[in-house]
Formats: sequence, structure tokens, C-alpha cells
Amino acid sequence: MTVALPSLALALLCLLWAGAEVPVQPDFDTEKFAGMWYVTAMASNCSVFLKMKDGMKSSITTISFTPEGDLAMKLVWPLLDKCQKFELLFQQSRQAGHYVWSAAQEKRDLLVVETDYGHYAILHEAHHSETEPSTALQLLTREQDVSPQLLQKFMELVPTMGLTKDMLAILPESDQCTKAIS
Repeated sequence: MTVALPSLALALLCLLWAGAEVPVQPDFDTEKFAGMWYVTAMASNCSVFLKMKDGMKSSITTISFTPEGDLAMKLVWPLLDKCQKFELLFQQSRQAGHYVWSAAQEKRDLLVVETDYGHYAILHEAHHSETEPSTALQLLTREQDVSPQLLQKFMELVPTMGLTKDMLAILPESDQCTKAIS
């Protein structure tokens, strides 16, 4: 279990850092977007994610925005017998719906590609790094249950982002961490 935690953290970092010219939701509205979401499907070329994807379950993320407009994300991932929490803060870029994180030799972009605010959102992450650049696409839903039409839409988007079907994980529902999100 203790070996799995660093791997999970690295997988999450890979997932949350993946933008070439990726479209961003027009007229992005932070107030409508804030709140609780379930991560129900994702695709990534991150090597750590690819090793772990078959054992992952649906997770919960709560998104809020600081007064400065930065995106604060709290994630809770179900592990074997516990819930692992992560908190991330992305700075607002000049474009609404595009957020960035920077450190010494890496940059991470988070883009809200598409959302209807009430049912689903598709996020694109790009991790620009000298060691292992990666791309990820996530399907967030307000309910854990995802419609076949929405799942199909997400699966059709995966190859347009340079990812392949074998990099895709449809995450099984889990209520293991619902109480841990608060």
C-alpha cells in the first residue's frame, strides 16, 4: 500500500498536467462550473497512468475559484482501503477556461474544452516537461452515472487529441470516498 501511494500521486500529476491548440469553452463561466464533479473517464499517454489505469475507480473532485480567478481543485481518489486527497491550484491565464501551473523546468496547462455546466465537462491537460511530457483528457460528470451518448462523445474526442483507445480508462463507479470530499 505504501508503494502504491507515490505511484498514485505521480499518476495524478501526469493526469493533471497535460495544450497544443486545444479549443476552450467559449464564454466560460466560473460560477456555473464550480462545485462537485466525478472523474468518470480519462485517457492519457502518461506512463504511470497507463500502468495504473486498469485498477482505478471513479474519483471525486471539487472545483472552486479564488477571488483572483485561480482554479482550486480538491481531488479524492479511492485506493484499496482508504481515500487519498490532493489539492491543486492553477493560476488563471489570459483566456477564460485556461489555467496554468509553473515550476522550475515544467509547465502545466489545464483547459476546459467543453461543458454544459450541469451534466458534464471535458478537461485537457498538458504537462510540458523535459523528462516526460504528457497529455491527458478527462470526462467529468455531475453524477457518477455517465450516459452512453456522452461516453461515446468522449471516446470520439480521444483520438483528436493525439491519444489512442488503449490509453482510455472508463472508471467504474465507487462510493468509497463520498464522505471524504468535505
